[in-house]
Amino acid sequence: MKTMFTFAALAVVGLAISPAYAAGKCAAGPKSAWQPKSALESQLQTEGFTVKQIKIESGCYEVYATDKGGKRVNMAYNAQTLEKLDNPEAGEN
Repeated sequence: MKTMFTFAALAVVGLAISPAYAAGKCAAGPKSAWQPKSALESQLQTEGFTVKQIKIESGCYEVYATDKGGKRVNMAYNAQTLEKLDNPEAGEN
């Protein structure tokens, strides 16, 4: 009984956490539907980042920047929606 309860609890916790860790996807549509890199750069600058480079990787914008504290960061964004993806290397898969 105790083992069954443990498995049930783990399943509930796993389902509750999974949306928070859902990895977004890179853009699947044509490049004509993508947001311009300049829009992403402006968004990031507003958030306090200094953008060093934005690369295209399989439908994702891969961003190399520094944060307000000067720490280097690597982030990935869907090129159509500019949604930040959980995996900074998303387009390289």
